This record gives sequence, C-alpha cells and structure tokens, in this order.
Amino acid sequence: MEYVHVIQSMRHTKQYYVGHTWNLNRRLRQHNFGQSPHTSKFRPWNLLVALRIPDDENALAFERYLKSGSGRAFVNRHFK
Repeated sequence: MEYVHVIQSMRHTKQYYVGHTWNLNRRLRQHNFGQSPHTSKFRPWNLLVALRIPDDENALAFERYLKSGSGRAFVNRHFK
C-alpha cells in the first residue's frame, strides 16, 4: 500500500511538495526535520492530503501526474 501525499509549507504557503511513500508519518517527520534536500528550506510542513493507493505502479503514475502542469492545476483547484 502506497500513499501519494501533498504537503504545504506553513511559513511559505505558496510552496507545496508532492511525493509518495509507504510510511506517511515517517516521511512527514523526515520533511519536517530537514532530511529531504528538496523540502528542508521551506520547513515546517503540513499535510494537505494523502491518498492511499493499492500498488506502487499506480501510486508512481499518480504522483507523476500531480507533478505535471495539469496535475498542479488539479492540486490548486481541489486541495488548496
């Protein structure tokens, strides 16, 4: 079981990050403790949404979609 998640910076509210993981709590802690180079400068992070997807292949495909232009528009329209 995989989670595709969208997190938003609490200090820089226009910054958000899309990722996927099998352990959502551990991954959010890693983002907030600065253990991810892509998100460390915008700490702390708040979870906007997490979607549980049954298999890794579909989770990766959905993550890639959310990182695309139309996927970013989808996030802005539905989750912000």
